[in-house]
Amino acid sequence: MIDIEGIKEFLPHRYPFLLVDRVIECEPGKRLLAIKNVTYNEPYFQGHFPHQPIMPGVLIMEALAQATGLLASESAPDVLGGGMVYYLVGLDKVRFKRPVGPGDQLMLEAKYVRHKRNIWAFSCRAEVDEELVASADIMCAAAEQGS
Repeated sequence: MIDIEGIKEFLPHRYPFLLVDRVIECEPGKRLLAIKNVTYNEPYFQGHFPHQPIMPGVLIMEALAQATGLLASESAPDVLGGGMVYYLVGLDKVRFKRPVGPGDQLMLEAKYVRHKRNIWAFSCRAEVDEELVASADIMCAAAEQGS
C-alpha cells in the first residue's frame, strides 16, 4: 500500500490535479490498483454539470495515467528517480461505459504491457462498484526535467 504522502513523493501533481488517493495493491512490473474517491467538493462539478454532476472523462484518463506513473516508479525507481518527469504521451482505445459522479469510488487499475527506452505502455481500466466505467491503453514517457 502507498498512502497519499508516498504518492506525493513521486507524482508532482497537487490539488486539484492529484487524482489518486491511495494505492491498495502493487506488483512492480505487473499491476497496480489505486483508489480515487470522487466527492461533491471537486471543483469541476460546479460546471460539469450543475444539475447532474459528472466527472469529466479526461480526468478519469488523467487519474489512470497517474496510476501508471506510480506503477512505473515502483517498477523502475532507478530509471525514474531524481530529475525525471513522467509525461502522458498517448491514449488509445479509450472507451467510456457510464458516468462517474459524487460519492463514487474509482478503482484505477494499470497493467504493465512493455517499455522500451523511455516509453512505457499500459493497459488500464477504471471501475465503480466492480462495474467498468472507462478503459484505455496509455503510453507515457520519462524525460529529464526541463527537456
